[in-house]
Amino acid sequence: MKLMVMDGQGGGIGAAIIKGLREAVGNDIEIFALGTNSIATSNMMKAGANRGATGENAIVETSRKVGFILGPLAIMMANSMMGEVTPAMASAVSSSDARKILIPLTQERVTVVGVCDEPLPHLVKKVIAIIKEITEDV
Repeated sequence: MKLMVMDGQGGGIGAAIIKGLREAVGNDIEIFALGTNSIATSNMMKAGANRGATGENAIVETSRKVGFILGPLAIMMANSMMGEVTPAMASAVSSSDARKILIPLTQERVTVVGVCDEPLPHLVKKVIAIIKEITEDV
């Protein structure tokens, strides 16, 4: 199973997801860390990703090659994360055939109705539970 974790800014959400996945499912999955900047990619690599890359072209290309894309909701929003997510990145993620598992956190002026306001660690645990269930079914 190949999955892509995408994050920007400091990569904290992506790093939390990767660390949690490694603890829950070990090395049974191949994790690609895709950062909108090198700091985000570096922090996700330190958390245990198999491979990492930075920037628009890497995100566009990798989005086509994975079965799952994980990250904050903002990865599907053009110009989010203070402009780090380019329109091409957002388009690649949103139009990818990969299953997207998104954490509903965003600093943008967007409210997702029907979503409970939970702290990041609880949301990361939910993402990990979904992936763990999928890996057990494979």
